[in-house]
Amino acid sequence: MFGFGTEYEGLAFWLPLIWSGLIAVAVAMYVIVDGFDLGVGILFKAAHNENWRDRMMFSVAPIWDGNETWLILGGGGLFAVFHVAYAVLMPALYVPIILMLIALIFRGVAFEFRFKADRSKFLWDNAFFFGSLLATFFQGMVLGAFVQGFANDGRQFTGGTFDFLTPFSVLTGISLIFGYALLGATWCVMKTTGELEIWARRMAVRFLALTIVAMAAVSLWVPFLGREIETRWFTWPNIAFLAPIPLVTALVAYRLFRDLEEGRHYRPFFLTIGLFLLGYLGLGISLFPYNVPPNLTIWDTANTVSSQLFALVGFAIVMPITFAYTAYAYWVFRGKVAEEISGGGYGYH
Repeated sequence: MFGFGTEYEGLAFWLPLIWSGLIAVAVAMYVIVDGFDLGVGILFKAAHNENWRDRMMFSVAPIWDGNETWLILGGGGLFAVFHVAYAVLMPALYVPIILMLIALIFRGVAFEFRFKADRSKFLWDNAFFFGSLLATFFQGMVLGAFVQGFANDGRQFTGGTFDFLTPFSVLTGISLIFGYALLGATWCVMKTTGELEIWARRMAVRFLALTIVAMAAVSLWVPFLGREIETRWFTWPNIAFLAPIPLVTALVAYRLFRDLEEGRHYRPFFLTIGLFLLGYLGLGISLFPYNVPPNLTIWDTANTVSSQLFALVGFAIVMPITFAYTAYAYWVFRGKVAEEISGGGYGYH
């Protein structure tokens, strides 16, 4: 389908593929698990009262910092295995990545200070909201810039500091805000009760509509960013294999809407994850095998075979532990957040 030749045989072929899969999993996990707590932050200021905001924040407080482990894992894997890609991507994305990290710091500080604050609580409310909003927007801009591609000479970035700032990257930034807000709303549907849950359902329906519109806009734009992407999606026989993806996406979106209307608690959140994974799959199909679009493949940018094998040993230990820790944390803090203060704080029931 993609027309690879025999030059990519053996370990030099398979190891970059394996590593691409591992990093893709780490990035997908970050988008899902940190996406919903960023989404809770995006919805935070719209909450009707202090009780709602307390419950929303407490629903993610025990797990938010562990969620960000996946960002470190994905970035560390890129640095360890695809050194050329790291050398090109980081200078091209310094500005949005630094701004994203600053926003994440303000959001993290808000978690620690808000529950202790009294007169200054409104400051930490704003830090939580704007930190979540801006971190999401800059993550979306990074995604948009990645899809567009980077000027390079094969070893380093040759473009300008603000090449990332384009109408397409702004669109992807706004689109990710809609998507994370949908994740956050369905998380609140799953984790809260009463009027807050009803409100979260209404917000989920609104952001579902906005997310679908945004996904359609980005999907229609992406094939025309480069001739190869357009050919990949719209030529025979590729179109026969790939046409089910948008159809399944539409089906998942419809089922999500129906579940929200029917009062289901858990499935809307997992269907939203499915919606994200389908979009992620479409992005992977559009860009594979390039990890520095438009001209550097995973094989062009990979470290030596021995370096990849050495790093793979560490990843084989760390990644299962991270999965186990994540699963355990979510199991411990399962259930819905209580509506009333109990013992000086909110509990689970």
